[in-house]
Amino acid sequence: MITAKSQKLYSVIALYDMQTTYFRFVLENISDDDIHNRLDTKANHIAWLTGSLVEQRYDMARRLGADVQQQANELFRDNKGVQDGVTYPSLDVFREDWETITPILRDLLDNLDDDQLEQKIEMGPDFSMSLFELITFVSYREANIIGQIALWRRLLGYPGMRYM
Repeated sequence: MITAKSQKLYSVIALYDMQTTYFRFVLENISDDDIHNRLDTKANHIAWLTGSLVEQRYDMARRLGADVQQQANELFRDNKGVQDGVTYPSLDVFREDWETITPILRDLLDNLDDDQLEQKIEMGPDFSMSLFELITFVSYREANIIGQIALWRRLLGYPGMRYM
């Protein structure tokens, strides 16, 4: 049930809840042998995509005041891109961190009010956005990454992602 203080967040939290489930589904039955396979491309592999998605939830929770970090924080902090020659943690590590951060961030989102959502966040020289805009971008990026992993599933010979 969505109990957000701000009506502005109602649909974003609905997406958050769906994407929480889709994250679980998109990783089903993928072996750790395949998570670093880039099929001779420069594309981000499943291990990096998964860890980046987990880090994004932790980063948002930190921005909202939580003192938390994923186990692989060093590999992802400060928006690090995929690193060649690095062995990323297993999907089980990322799943564990996802299950840890998801209820924490969900509670933080539920308790934001409209005034907080309007606060400006400096993103760089001459660029800022409201907290609401950042949260909606993060929601978009979650869906995008889940879609990339779903494509990798098919490219690596796995069945398509289930939705139920």
